[in-house]
Amino acid sequence: MFEVIKYEGKARRGKFRCAHGGEVQTPVFMNVGTQAAIKGGLSAFDLKEIGTQIELSNTYHLHLRPGDDVVSQLGGLHRFMRWDGPILTDSGGFQVFSLAGLRKIKEEGVTFASHLDGHRIFMGPEESMRIQSNLGSDIAMAFDECVENPAPYEYAKASCERTLRWLERCKAEHDRLNALPDTVNPGQMLFGINQGATYADLRIWHMRQIAKIDCEGYAIGGLAVGEPTQVMYDIIDAVEPFMPQEKPRYLMGVGTPSNIIEGVARGVDFFDCVMPARNARHGKLFTWSGAMNIKNEKYKLDERPIDGECDCPVCRSFSRAYLRHLFKADEILALRLSVMHNLYFYNKLAQRIRDALDAGDFAAFRARYSGKLDERV
Repeated sequence: MFEVIKYEGKARRGKFRCAHGGEVQTPVFMNVGTQAAIKGGLSAFDLKEIGTQIELSNTYHLHLRPGDDVVSQLGGLHRFMRWDGPILTDSGGFQVFSLAGLRKIKEEGVTFASHLDGHRIFMGPEESMRIQSNLGSDIAMAFDECVENPAPYEYAKASCERTLRWLERCKAEHDRLNALPDTVNPGQMLFGINQGATYADLRIWHMRQIAKIDCEGYAIGGLAVGEPTQVMYDIIDAVEPFMPQEKPRYLMGVGTPSNIIEGVARGVDFFDCVMPARNARHGKLFTWSGAMNIKNEKYKLDERPIDGECDCPVCRSFSRAYLRHLFKADEILALRLSVMHNLYFYNKLAQRIRDALDAGDFAAFRARYSGKLDERV
Protein backbone atom coordinates (compact mmCIF):
# COMPACT_ATOMS: atom_id res chain seq x y z
CA MET A 1 0.00 0.00 0.00
CA PHE A 2 2.70 2.51 0.99
CA GLU A 3 6.45 2.46 0.61
CA VAL A 4 9.05 5.02 1.60
CA ILE A 5 11.59 5.07 -1.22
CA LYS A 6 14.14 7.37 0.39
CA TYR A 7 14.72 9.95 3.11
CA GLU A 8 16.45 13.31 3.16
CA GLY A 9 16.58 14.19 6.83
CA LYS A 10 12.99 13.60 7.97
CA ALA A 11 11.58 14.34 4.50
CA ARG A 12 10.21 11.23 2.83
CA ARG A 13 9.85 10.27 -0.84
CA GLY A 14 7.29 7.51 -1.25
CA LYS A 15 4.61 5.80 -3.31
CA PHE A 16 1.09 4.78 -2.40
CA ARG A 17 -1.52 2.46 -3.90
CA CYS A 18 -5.23 2.08 -3.24
CA ALA A 19 -8.33 0.64 -4.92
CA HIS A 20 -8.63 3.30 -7.64
CA GLY A 21 -6.02 4.84 -9.89
CA GLY A 22 -2.41 3.92 -10.37
CA GLU A 23 0.55 4.61 -8.15
CA VAL A 24 0.37 7.88 -6.21
CA GLN A 25 3.73 9.59 -5.79
CA THR A 26 4.32 11.25 -2.42
CA PRO A 27 4.60 13.89 -1.01
CA VAL A 28 1.22 14.69 -2.55
CA PHE A 29 -1.21 17.60 -2.42
CA MET A 30 -4.87 16.52 -2.55
CA ASN A 31 -7.23 18.79 -4.48
CA VAL A 32 -10.37 19.63 -2.49
CA GLY A 33 -13.68 18.96 -4.28
CA THR A 34 -15.94 19.50 -1.27
CA GLN A 35 -19.27 18.55 -2.87
CA ALA A 36 -17.82 16.26 -5.58
CA ALA A 37 -16.78 19.36 -7.52
CA ILE A 38 -13.94 21.86 -7.35
CA LYS A 39 -15.35 25.27 -6.48
CA GLY A 40 -14.58 27.43 -9.48
CA GLY A 41 -15.99 25.23 -12.23
CA LEU A 42 -13.43 22.43 -12.62
CA SER A 43 -14.56 18.91 -13.51
CA ALA A 44 -12.89 15.57 -12.93
CA PHE A 45 -11.50 15.78 -16.46
CA ASP A 46 -9.89 19.14 -15.64
CA LEU A 47 -8.25 17.55 -12.60
CA LYS A 48 -6.48 15.09 -14.88
CA GLU A 49 -5.12 17.93 -17.01
CA ILE A 50 -3.70 19.86 -14.04
CA GLY A 51 -1.86 16.89 -12.52
CA THR A 52 -4.17 15.94 -9.66
CA GLN A 53 -3.32 12.61 -8.01
CA ILE A 54 -5.92 12.46 -5.19
CA GLU A 55 -9.27 14.24 -4.93
CA LEU A 56 -10.84 15.02 -1.54
CA SER A 57 -14.57 15.28 -0.87
CA ASN A 58 -16.60 16.17 2.21
CA THR A 59 -18.61 13.60 4.13
CA TYR A 60 -20.88 16.10 5.87
CA HIS A 61 -21.84 18.07 2.76
CA LEU A 62 -22.46 14.99 0.59
CA HIS A 63 -24.53 13.44 3.38
CA LEU A 64 -26.81 16.50 3.28
CA ARG A 65 -27.03 16.66 -0.52
CA PRO A 66 -27.52 14.75 -2.64
CA GLY A 67 -27.39 12.20 0.22
CA ASP A 68 -24.85 9.43 0.59
CA ASP A 69 -27.60 6.88 -0.11
CA VAL A 70 -28.17 8.57 -3.47
CA VAL A 71 -24.44 8.45 -4.29
CA SER A 72 -24.38 4.77 -3.32
CA GLN A 73 -27.33 3.95 -5.57
CA LEU A 74 -25.53 5.73 -8.42
CA GLY A 75 -22.46 3.53 -8.01
CA GLY A 76 -20.34 5.53 -5.57
CA LEU A 77 -18.48 8.82 -5.71
CA HIS A 78 -16.02 7.78 -8.43
CA ARG A 79 -18.80 6.95 -10.88
CA PHE A 80 -20.94 9.90 -9.75
CA MET A 81 -18.30 12.55 -10.48
CA ARG A 82 -16.45 10.61 -13.22
CA TRP A 83 -13.12 10.58 -11.38
CA ASP A 84 -11.18 7.33 -11.70
CA GLY A 85 -8.31 8.25 -9.36
CA PRO A 86 -8.05 7.95 -5.58
CA ILE A 87 -10.58 9.80 -3.39
CA LEU A 88 -10.23 10.69 0.28
CA THR A 89 -13.31 11.65 2.28
CA ASP A 90 -13.00 13.52 5.55
CA SER A 91 -15.06 12.32 8.50
CA GLY A 92 -17.32 15.32 9.09
CA GLY A 93 -15.56 16.06 12.37
CA PHE A 94 -14.19 19.42 11.24
CA GLN A 95 -17.62 20.55 10.02
CA VAL A 96 -19.03 19.67 13.44
CA PHE A 97 -16.23 21.78 14.96
CA SER A 98 -17.14 24.70 12.68
CA LEU A 99 -20.78 24.47 13.79
CA ALA A 100 -19.76 25.02 17.42
CA GLY A 101 -22.79 27.12 18.29
CA LEU A 102 -25.19 24.49 16.96
CA ARG A 103 -23.77 21.25 18.34
CA LYS A 104 -23.99 19.02 21.39
CA ILE A 105 -21.22 16.47 21.96
CA LYS A 106 -21.83 13.25 23.88
CA GLU A 107 -20.02 9.94 24.11
CA GLU A 108 -22.34 8.45 21.49
CA GLY A 109 -21.59 11.19 18.96
CA VAL A 110 -22.64 14.73 18.06
CA THR A 111 -26.06 16.24 17.51
CA PHE A 112 -26.04 19.42 15.49
CA ALA A 113 -28.15 21.56 13.19
CA SER A 114 -27.83 21.45 9.42
CA HIS A 115 -26.40 24.66 8.01
CA LEU A 116 -28.89 24.33 5.13
CA ASP A 117 -32.28 24.19 6.86
CA GLY A 118 -31.60 23.76 10.57
CA HIS A 119 -32.87 20.19 10.88
CA ARG A 120 -31.21 18.12 13.59
CA ILE A 121 -28.52 15.63 12.57
CA PHE A 122 -26.79 13.00 14.67
CA MET A 123 -23.35 11.78 13.65
CA GLY A 124 -21.10 9.42 15.55
CA PRO A 125 -18.28 7.06 14.56
CA GLU A 126 -20.61 4.44 13.08
CA GLU A 127 -22.65 6.99 11.13
CA SER A 128 -19.51 8.59 9.68
CA MET A 129 -18.19 5.19 8.59
CA ARG A 130 -21.53 4.26 6.97
CA ILE A 131 -21.70 7.53 5.05
CA GLN A 132 -18.12 7.16 3.80
CA SER A 133 -18.75 3.52 2.89
CA ASN A 134 -21.76 4.61 0.83
CA LEU A 135 -19.59 7.19 -0.92
CA GLY A 136 -17.05 4.47 -1.72
CA SER A 137 -13.94 6.60 -1.21
CA ASP A 138 -10.51 4.98 -1.15
CA ILE A 139 -9.52 6.58 2.17
CA ALA A 140 -12.05 7.16 4.94
CA MET A 141 -11.07 9.40 7.83
CA ALA A 142 -11.96 8.42 11.39
CA PHE A 143 -14.58 10.51 13.18
CA ASP A 144 -12.86 12.84 15.64
CA GLU A 145 -13.37 15.98 17.65
CA CYS A 146 -11.40 19.01 16.52
CA VAL A 147 -11.09 21.45 19.41
CA GLU A 148 -10.36 25.15 19.14
CA ASN A 149 -6.90 26.60 19.73
CA PRO A 150 -6.20 27.57 22.43
CA ALA A 151 -8.30 25.05 24.36
CA PRO A 152 -8.32 24.39 28.13
CA TYR A 153 -5.96 21.54 28.93
CA GLU A 154 -8.53 19.39 30.73
CA TYR A 155 -11.02 19.72 27.88
CA ALA A 156 -8.35 18.88 25.29
CA LYS A 157 -7.37 15.82 27.35
CA ALA A 158 -10.95 14.58 27.62
CA SER A 159 -11.43 15.20 23.90
CA CYS A 160 -8.31 13.14 23.07
CA GLU A 161 -9.58 10.26 25.16
CA ARG A 162 -13.01 10.42 23.51
CA THR A 163 -11.47 10.60 20.03
CA LEU A 164 -9.44 7.47 20.86
CA ARG A 165 -12.60 5.63 21.88
CA TRP A 166 -14.30 6.86 18.73
CA LEU A 167 -11.42 5.53 16.61
CA GLU A 168 -11.87 2.07 18.12
CA ARG A 169 -15.56 2.20 17.17
CA CYS A 170 -14.68 3.51 13.67
CA LYS A 171 -12.28 0.63 13.13
CA ALA A 172 -14.84 -2.01 14.16
CA GLU A 173 -17.59 -0.54 11.98
CA HIS A 174 -15.24 0.06 9.05
CA ASP A 175 -14.10 -3.57 9.10
CA ARG A 176 -17.74 -4.73 9.26
CA LEU A 177 -18.80 -2.56 6.33
CA ASN A 178 -15.86 -3.60 4.14
CA ALA A 179 -16.86 -7.24 4.62
CA LEU A 180 -20.43 -6.76 3.37
CA PRO A 181 -21.16 -8.32 -0.04
CA ASP A 182 -22.74 -5.17 -1.47
CA THR A 183 -20.31 -2.53 -0.16
CA VAL A 184 -19.37 0.08 -2.78
CA ASN A 185 -15.61 -0.17 -2.22
CA PRO A 186 -14.46 -3.18 -0.15
CA GLY A 187 -10.88 -1.94 -0.46
CA GLN A 188 -11.59 1.31 1.40
CA MET A 189 -8.83 2.25 3.89
CA LEU A 190 -9.16 3.92 7.28
CA PHE A 191 -6.87 6.69 8.55
CA GLY A 192 -6.79 7.60 12.25
CA ILE A 193 -6.48 11.24 13.37
CA ASN A 194 -4.17 12.62 16.05
CA GLN A 195 -5.61 15.37 18.26
CA GLY A 196 -4.49 17.19 21.40
CA ALA A 197 -4.75 20.89 20.59
CA THR A 198 -1.37 22.61 21.09
CA TYR A 199 -0.27 20.45 24.05
CA ALA A 200 2.74 18.37 23.04
CA ASP A 201 2.27 15.84 25.85
CA LEU A 202 -1.36 15.18 24.83
CA ARG A 203 -0.38 14.93 21.17
CA ILE A 204 2.34 12.37 21.93
CA TRP A 205 0.11 10.33 24.27
CA HIS A 206 -2.70 10.30 21.71
CA MET A 207 -0.38 9.37 18.83
CA ARG A 208 1.05 6.48 20.81
CA GLN A 209 -2.45 5.20 21.55
CA ILE A 210 -3.93 5.47 18.05
CA ALA A 211 -0.81 3.87 16.56
CA LYS A 212 -1.83 0.71 18.44
CA ILE A 213 -5.01 0.55 16.36
CA ASP A 214 -4.19 -0.91 12.97
CA CYS A 215 -5.10 1.86 10.52
CA GLU A 216 -3.70 2.19 7.00
CA GLY A 217 -2.47 5.71 7.72
CA TYR A 218 -2.44 8.45 10.34
CA ALA A 219 -3.24 12.14 10.18
CA ILE A 220 -2.42 15.16 12.33
CA GLY A 221 -5.65 17.11 12.75
CA GLY A 222 -6.74 20.19 14.63
CA LEU A 223 -3.96 22.48 13.41
CA ALA A 224 -4.07 25.61 11.22
CA VAL A 225 -7.17 26.67 13.14
CA GLY A 226 -5.80 29.87 14.64
CA GLU A 227 -2.54 28.95 16.37
CA PRO A 228 0.75 30.64 15.31
CA THR A 229 2.55 28.88 12.45
CA GLN A 230 5.59 28.07 14.57
CA VAL A 231 3.35 26.37 17.15
CA MET A 232 1.99 24.17 14.37
CA TYR A 233 5.54 23.24 13.32
CA ASP A 234 6.48 22.50 16.93
CA ILE A 235 3.52 20.13 17.28
CA ILE A 236 4.45 18.28 14.07
CA ASP A 237 8.03 17.96 15.36
CA ALA A 238 6.74 16.55 18.65
CA VAL A 239 4.35 14.03 17.10
CA GLU A 240 6.37 12.78 14.13
CA PRO A 241 8.75 10.45 16.05
CA PHE A 242 5.72 8.51 17.32
CA MET A 243 4.00 8.09 13.94
CA PRO A 244 4.53 4.64 12.35
CA GLN A 245 7.36 4.90 9.84
CA GLU A 246 5.76 2.43 7.42
CA LYS A 247 2.41 4.27 7.21
CA PRO A 248 1.54 7.48 5.33
CA ARG A 249 1.31 10.71 7.36
CA TYR A 250 -1.32 13.33 6.52
CA LEU A 251 -1.35 16.94 7.77
CA MET A 252 -4.98 17.98 7.51
CA GLY A 253 -6.06 21.34 6.11
CA VAL A 254 -2.56 22.78 5.59
CA GLY A 255 -1.80 25.16 3.99
CA THR A 256 0.38 27.77 2.27
CA PRO A 257 3.16 26.73 -0.14
CA SER A 258 5.66 27.37 2.67
CA ASN A 259 3.60 25.25 5.09
CA ILE A 260 3.75 22.34 2.65
CA ILE A 261 7.52 22.60 2.18
CA GLU A 262 8.03 22.83 5.95
CA GLY A 263 5.61 19.96 6.53
CA VAL A 264 7.57 17.75 4.12
CA ALA A 265 10.77 18.69 5.94
CA ARG A 266 9.13 17.38 9.13
CA GLY A 267 8.14 14.01 7.66
CA VAL A 268 4.63 14.59 6.27
CA ASP A 269 3.45 12.79 3.09
CA PHE A 270 -0.14 14.00 2.39
CA PHE A 271 -1.56 17.54 2.37
CA ASP A 272 -4.85 19.22 1.51
CA CYS A 273 -6.17 22.75 1.79
CA VAL A 274 -8.99 24.88 0.35
CA MET A 275 -6.57 27.84 0.19
CA PRO A 276 -5.44 27.63 -3.46
CA ALA A 277 -9.00 27.45 -4.82
CA ARG A 278 -10.48 29.90 -2.31
CA ASN A 279 -7.75 32.47 -2.85
CA ALA A 280 -8.02 32.06 -6.61
CA ARG A 281 -11.73 32.95 -6.51
CA HIS A 282 -10.72 36.28 -4.94
CA GLY A 283 -7.94 37.00 -7.42
CA LYS A 284 -4.95 35.90 -5.32
CA LEU A 285 -2.69 33.78 -7.50
CA PHE A 286 0.42 31.82 -6.59
CA THR A 287 3.61 32.09 -8.62
CA TRP A 288 7.21 30.95 -8.26
CA SER A 289 8.07 34.53 -7.23
CA GLY A 290 5.34 34.78 -4.58
CA ALA A 291 1.63 35.58 -4.43
CA MET A 292 -0.02 38.26 -6.57
CA ASN A 293 -3.40 40.02 -6.66
CA ILE A 294 -4.46 39.88 -10.30
CA LYS A 295 -7.11 42.56 -9.70
CA ASN A 296 -4.48 45.27 -9.22
CA GLU A 297 -4.50 48.21 -11.62
CA LYS A 298 -0.89 47.56 -12.66
CA TYR A 299 -1.98 44.45 -14.58
CA LYS A 300 -4.49 46.31 -16.77
CA LEU A 301 -2.18 46.33 -19.82
CA ASP A 302 0.10 43.45 -18.80
CA GLU A 303 0.27 40.93 -21.63
CA ARG A 304 2.51 38.49 -19.77
CA PRO A 305 1.17 35.20 -18.39
CA ILE A 306 0.40 34.96 -14.67
CA ASP A 307 3.79 33.32 -14.18
CA GLY A 308 6.49 33.05 -16.82
CA GLU A 309 7.79 29.87 -15.12
CA CYS A 310 4.39 28.15 -15.20
CA ASP A 311 3.23 25.86 -18.02
CA CYS A 312 -0.37 25.41 -16.84
CA PRO A 313 -3.19 25.66 -19.44
CA VAL A 314 -3.97 29.21 -18.28
CA CYS A 315 -0.41 30.55 -18.46
CA ARG A 316 0.03 28.96 -21.88
CA SER A 317 -2.96 30.83 -23.32
CA PHE A 318 -4.04 33.94 -21.39
CA SER A 319 -2.55 37.21 -20.16
CA ARG A 320 -2.65 38.92 -16.82
CA ALA A 321 -4.62 41.72 -18.45
CA TYR A 322 -7.29 39.29 -19.61
CA LEU A 323 -7.59 37.64 -16.18
CA ARG A 324 -7.90 41.05 -14.53
CA HIS A 325 -10.60 42.04 -17.02
CA LEU A 326 -12.60 38.87 -16.29
CA PHE A 327 -12.60 39.65 -12.56
CA LYS A 328 -13.57 43.28 -13.12
CA ALA A 329 -16.39 42.17 -15.44
CA ASP A 330 -17.60 39.56 -12.91
CA GLU A 331 -17.22 36.79 -15.47
CA ILE A 332 -17.43 33.22 -14.16
CA LEU A 333 -14.47 32.35 -16.40
CA ALA A 334 -12.27 34.40 -14.05
CA LEU A 335 -12.92 31.89 -11.28
CA ARG A 336 -12.39 28.84 -13.46
CA LEU A 337 -9.08 30.01 -14.93
CA SER A 338 -7.72 31.27 -11.62
CA VAL A 339 -8.60 28.09 -9.73
CA MET A 340 -7.10 26.02 -12.52
CA HIS A 341 -3.83 27.95 -12.27
CA ASN A 342 -3.57 27.79 -8.47
CA LEU A 343 -4.32 24.08 -8.26
CA TYR A 344 -1.85 23.38 -11.04
CA PHE A 345 0.72 25.41 -9.09
CA TYR A 346 0.14 23.38 -5.92
CA ASN A 347 0.31 20.08 -7.82
CA LYS A 348 3.50 21.28 -9.51
CA LEU A 349 4.92 22.33 -6.13
CA ALA A 350 4.43 18.78 -4.86
CA GLN A 351 6.05 17.42 -8.02
CA ARG A 352 9.06 19.73 -7.66
CA ILE A 353 9.42 18.67 -4.02
CA ARG A 354 9.43 15.03 -5.16
CA ASP A 355 11.97 15.82 -7.88
CA ALA A 356 14.20 17.56 -5.33
CA LEU A 357 13.99 14.55 -3.02
CA ASP A 358 14.81 12.21 -5.91
CA ALA A 359 17.89 14.31 -6.68
CA GLY A 360 18.91 14.71 -3.03
CA ASP A 361 18.41 18.48 -3.34
CA PHE A 362 15.43 19.05 -1.06
CA ALA A 363 17.40 21.09 1.48
CA ALA A 364 18.44 23.51 -1.26
CA PHE A 365 14.86 23.64 -2.63
CA ARG A 366 13.55 24.40 0.85
CA ALA A 367 16.11 27.16 1.38
CA ARG A 368 15.24 28.77 -1.95
CA TYR A 369 11.44 28.59 -1.86
CA SER A 370 10.07 28.15 1.67
CA GLY A 371 10.11 31.88 2.43
CA LYS A 372 9.90 33.16 -1.12
CA LEU A 373 6.58 31.55 -2.07
CA ASP A 374 4.71 33.27 0.77
CA GLU A 375 5.96 36.73 -0.22
CA ARG A 376 3.82 39.25 -2.10
CA VAL A 377 4.83 39.97 -5.68
